[in-house]
Amino acid sequence: MDRIRITGGHKLEGIIPISGAKNAALPLMIASILTPETLTLKNVPNLADVNMLARILRNHGVDLTIEGKRAGGKGHLGETFHLTAREIVDTTAPYELVSRMRASFWVLGPLVARCRQARVSMPGGCAIGTRPVDLHLQGLKQLGAEIDIDGGYVVAKAPKGLKGARIIFPKVSVGATHQILMAAVLAKGETVIENAAREPEIADVARCLVAMGAKIEGVGTSTLRIQGVDRLEGARHAVLPDRIETGTFAMAVAAAGGNVMLQGAQIEDLESAMNVLADCGATVKPTPDGIQITRNGNGIGPVSVETQPFPGFPTDLQAQLMALMTRADGTSTIRETIFENRFMHVQELVRLGADIHMQGDIATVRGVKRLTGAPVMATDLRASVSLVIGGLMAEGETMINRVYHLDRGFERLEEKLSRCGAQIERITG
Repeated sequence: MDRIRITGGHKLEGIIPISGAKNAALPLMIASILTPETLTLKNVPNLADVNMLARILRNHGVDLTIEGKRAGGKGHLGETFHLTAREIVDTTAPYELVSRMRASFWVLGPLVARCRQARVSMPGGCAIGTRPVDLHLQGLKQLGAEIDIDGGYVVAKAPKGLKGARIIFPKVSVGATHQILMAAVLAKGETVIENAAREPEIADVARCLVAMGAKIEGVGTSTLRIQGVDRLEGARHAVLPDRIETGTFAMAVAAAGGNVMLQGAQIEDLESAMNVLADCGATVKPTPDGIQITRNGNGIGPVSVETQPFPGFPTDLQAQLMALMTRADGTSTIRETIFENRFMHVQELVRLGADIHMQGDIATVRGVKRLTGAPVMATDLRASVSLVIGGLMAEGETMINRVYHLDRGFERLEEKLSRCGAQIERITG
């Protein structure tokens, strides 16, 4: 099993290319189910989760060809996927595939919308909370689907097709918004989704669906109005830059010190996180090429942050911010409001010498003068990269075990950091 070894204390200088957003690429790939024509996606990141979803889509009959990067192309642009679901040959998404990645559950809505039936295993994924799928199922029921649970599978049927409805989510859910949006584009009549999630990745998927012929109003707002169409066409779409990767590397620069251009990053997609970084003492400068992050000589200031749905501070950057705050000049508080189990990185950061105390959903982080390298273990995707940030700040050697979590969401992380001066390497086997 691979490990990552880091020797801390080295500033970061140079350029880090930002990959396409995993959280947009996955639902965009799933959207290919909605049309028999070819959907071409540019700037797709090469990640374990993307590769797993490709296996799941192939199981349904989606043909996939992949173009790699091209000579003379921009260094931060990823692969190009051509997905063609000319005929859906299997409407079952089996446990052995879906249990390994939660987002694969989102095939349910598109399968029912196009094929009028689906049998999809209950989802798996990171152990960062229960994350129930009740909003997904309630929304599909409101669209006219008959839902049963059979042996750990969701069985959905809509013999006469889905019908538009007014759906009001009792709480914001990114997954449920993706699911119902993709199902509604082929439903008969009008669907209105209220209290929809506003994350940039949802807007990216909506723009792609519109390019495919969907009729969607309110993109980027909390109210989505969809007029169902009989058929979607093929389209070409570029995946937007990954804002979570952007925020992660920005915090790594703030932690280690230095000056790095995050090439291709879009500051408008994570203004809350960039404002927090500026409050910490880093310099954040948007440029035509991306975002310049600088921290030279100044200490890290403490902050108080509460995770919130977009446009608030992202839960997917909470662990990274906590790692940064372990060396702050003062006491920080971080409240996690989205996932109840998303503090599993705390004990591993404590192994590096961090002073963190938990009370319910609030972590109190007292900054320390030094962290010391130690063996640590990744517990989930975002927790694992917080340990990388801790290792960059720590004195001596940090060995991170179970880094397969990293490969689910970060493309060539150690390569990108090492090119900027970090002493980081992957140890295979």
